[in-house]
Amino acid sequence: MTGAPAIADDTLPSLVKEAAAVLSRATSAAEVLSAHDMAATIYDAAKRAARLAKAKRAHDELINATYRVQADSLEIESLAKSRLAKEYDAARPAGAEKGGRPKTVPDGNGFTAEEVGLTRKQVHEARQMRDAIEHDPGIVRRALDQMLAERVEPTRAALKRELPRANLRAAVGTDSATAAERGNNLYQTPPEAMRALLSLTRFSPKVWEPACGRGAISRMLEDAGYEVELSDLIDYGTADRFGEVQRVENFLASAPRGEDPERPDIVTNPPYGADLNAFVAHALRVHRPRRMALLLNLNFLCGFDDPDRCFSMDECPPKTVYIFTRRLPMMHRDGWDGPEASSRMNTAWFVWELDEATGTYDAGGHRDTTILRVDWKVFENAKPCGPRGPDDNRVPVPAAAPPSGVSLSWEQLHDKGRILAKLGSVEVAAVFPEEKGCTWSFWLGTVTGPHHKAKSVAIAKAAITKLFAERTGLAVAE
Repeated sequence: MTGAPAIADDTLPSLVKEAAAVLSRATSAAEVLSAHDMAATIYDAAKRAARLAKAKRAHDELINATYRVQADSLEIESLAKSRLAKEYDAARPAGAEKGGRPKTVPDGNGFTAEEVGLTRKQVHEARQMRDAIEHDPGIVRRALDQMLAERVEPTRAALKRELPRANLRAAVGTDSATAAERGNNLYQTPPEAMRALLSLTRFSPKVWEPACGRGAISRMLEDAGYEVELSDLIDYGTADRFGEVQRVENFLASAPRGEDPERPDIVTNPPYGADLNAFVAHALRVHRPRRMALLLNLNFLCGFDDPDRCFSMDECPPKTVYIFTRRLPMMHRDGWDGPEASSRMNTAWFVWELDEATGTYDAGGHRDTTILRVDWKVFENAKPCGPRGPDDNRVPVPAAAPPSGVSLSWEQLHDKGRILAKLGSVEVAAVFPEEKGCTWSFWLGTVTGPHHKAKSVAIAKAAITKLFAERTGLAVAE
């Protein structure tokens, strides 16, 4: 369709009902096609209205209303496509070869399949939709409801992507629940993700978890020695170890803390969907944490048409992105106790760090994001690094080395877990043993450094010792 007529926004819901009625009454292919075209026109109008509302930063309720219209019109359009596929195939002569010319539809209404005006690609997609609906009659509505719950704009492309996922969710029980059972679509962060983060990065002693859910992240932060501030859009009644119950607030409307010296760092698994880009940008613009770690889909690295995404990735780039080489265990919805599925999502910890010298996240235009590939299994027995101290970014080194040189000590608290290289009480590097070989990381003047591969722990220790001597100019005693 090229250029749909303008439709007033307030008439869209009534037009959706009219299109649904036309489809329900349809007894011929022509009437089905009419309902399809009505739904397509309504969808195009709602889509324009949603984009305009977002551009004007309209109230969430207005945007959500237009999304609902888009979803409802997409459902009608999908059901109409399914009916058209049936009519199209019914018009084909029995035994006709693939691609054979269709005849008049058998009901004698004079409507030919050619007059449907569908291309080969559209016929193929209509058949796919018919097959999906025949296999699971409610799949389209559930897929659309899932997008609405996650505040994802229900577009044709998004629906096409979501249908296979809806099949998977139905298989493991995450999609068979009613809207009431799904509640707020809470998917808790797996401990594997947190163990890796807390082994790789330190934060200020006080950390804010602004999407706390039921405390999957905050409990592990507290176990690692942090004081945690809790809040969420939804009241889950989550409390910290002192019994302080979470605040209920919309993070996107939360007040700025600016350069408040007591402002906490931020660690969270933010809500995915329509508000994700705004969530990240609001944290960087308004709250300006010294350090912020967000567990995100790896796709957050991409995209250029959202100003908030560009602000977060280009104007305020993260200092480090820890990409999980092995997918995290599936984050099942809150309360699910059925069979578990493996995850299909690639994730990473995106870590932003405010440059104290320039007061910016891009270090005055001189920062390049470091991409590190990590395997969360390496950190299964790792001890958390713990909160940052006042001299966390500086390793105290004597003005002159004693004649015998300084000594690095090695500490391994858990069997096969992380081995720390320490100068006195200060950690400067770590070795992460693996079944085959190992990885190691060195930091001096920064919190973490890149990970390197080594064939053995002994080789990794030797490399760390050599690098320490080169960076400090000190002799290292054996």
